[in-house]
Amino acid sequence: MKVNVTNHPLIQHKISIMRNVDTGSKEFRELASEISMLMCYEVTRELPLKEVDIQTPVAMTKGKMLAGKKMAVIPILRAGLGMVDGIVNLIPAIKIGHIGLYRDPETLNPVEYYCKLPSDISERDVLLVDPMLATGGSASAAIQFLKNYGVKNIKSVHLIAAPEGVERLNEDHPDVEVYCAALDEKLNDHGYIVPGLGDAGDRIFGTK
Repeated sequence: MKVNVTNHPLIQHKISIMRNVDTGSKEFRELASEISMLMCYEVTRELPLKEVDIQTPVAMTKGKMLAGKKMAVIPILRAGLGMVDGIVNLIPAIKIGHIGLYRDPETLNPVEYYCKLPSDISERDVLLVDPMLATGGSASAAIQFLKNYGVKNIKSVHLIAAPEGVERLNEDHPDVEVYCAALDEKLNDHGYIVPGLGDAGDRIFGTK
């Protein structure tokens, strides 16, 4: 099972607050953004750098800067929106697209209802974001959709993941790295992650 679990103490602390049933929507939204920003450090660890000359107030020196790699963050609507701001805060030049998928409550299969991507999406490294990786159906469908547009490098980024979802992505898309802040125990009979944190979309937008 290929998954990168980000075990930083600050992330684990914030995830625990998010799990609490008494955490309100405002704090939940803020935590989702903060955790996404912290996770972004790990997800972007291998970004290429180039050496540049820098004139400091004291002397000339050599420094490192990003080598201009084109990137995009693609949230799966609607809950994925809660992870975008944290990533954009770290990578202001990143382009943003949107894929609208929802999980049919009866079949648990993904249903697409919206898609808007940067025109040069095939030239970009993509961070696909969705707070919950449950069955993996929506993420797998979104990844395939991006591949159909010519995207070669995709990382799937989540706050909470279930083993079933990770396994599904490993089977369907073994070339895609999965990142999460917590790998939980299992899915229940309704397809919810246990212990999880409930419906992330409802808790982010206050619609529960």
